[in-house]
Amino acid sequence: MEALKENISSHTYFFLDGFGELGALRPFLFIPFSFMFAVSLFANFLLLYVIISQKSLHSPMYILIAAMSCIDLSLPLFFLPHMLLSFLFDWRGISLTGCLVQMYFVHLLGAFQCSLLLWMALDRYFAICTPLYYHKQMALPRFLKFVIPLFIRNLITVLVVVILAGKVSFCSRNVINHCFCEHMALVELACGSTTINSVVALILVFLVPVTDFFLITASYIVIFSSVLSSGKSRAKALHTCVTHIVVMTVSLIIVLTAFLSYRIRNNLPAGVRIFFSIMYLFFPSCFNPIIYGIRTAEIRKHILKFLNNKNIFHIIK
Repeated sequence: MEALKENISSHTYFFLDGFGELGALRPFLFIPFSFMFAVSLFANFLLLYVIISQKSLHSPMYILIAAMSCIDLSLPLFFLPHMLLSFLFDWRGISLTGCLVQMYFVHLLGAFQCSLLLWMALDRYFAICTPLYYHKQMALPRFLKFVIPLFIRNLITVLVVVILAGKVSFCSRNVINHCFCEHMALVELACGSTTINSVVALILVFLVPVTDFFLITASYIVIFSSVLSSGKSRAKALHTCVTHIVVMTVSLIIVLTAFLSYRIRNNLPAGVRIFFSIMYLFFPSCFNPIIYGIRTAEIRKHILKFLNNKNIFHIIK
């Protein structure tokens, strides 16, 4: 029995084999993902620079957009460089510790993307429904009442999920069918029961994106009800809210698609699941700064002015 226990050891090193079925075509994935990464870096840096450099944009709404841009800028850095090197040079190895650290920050920043959408919805609620008290409500000491609980929630829930994943024994395969250390992709390699991991991950989904989605939806229902009942300008409400609703809807669709793809596997290729799992983290990093830059008039004006001063349009032509 002792000899048997010695032979069964838990793996501490893994290989990320996402899109492995593409074979010799796998390195070509470097091109579209590196292009999207470049777009993400440029768009988010530009958005941050414009908001930081323009004093007229130092209001709560734009500060929250800048915070979202920081998250969108940071999130890909925790998994995309390793993924691109894997495509280009076939560097697939990662230690269990490195895998868990990557998992923690990827899922934590993903949770903060949801929380920022909720804080943006609160900002719009105070601006439209209680405009006389807007600056009072959005003052830092008061607004921290909404920030700190969600901040603690995200830190603790994601930490619990990662700790439970690290306690699992991996005594069979050590090849992760993914391009980064996604929770379910790692846990499905366990040789014991993973019921607790699946249940806790499901609770995390309901505590973070689902809860935030319902709170955001409730906020916008109240906002539009207030606009319709008080006779305020509908155009103003739509202009300030539609951008957040578009970002929220796109993010939610991708998150739910990625989540369901791991639980509805019938006739669904592994590459499709991996693609949606990457996109729910990476696509907002490219999409958010572009949609905010285009739809937010003040930001769009300063971006166009910056690009014109730097002769970017002339260089493109």
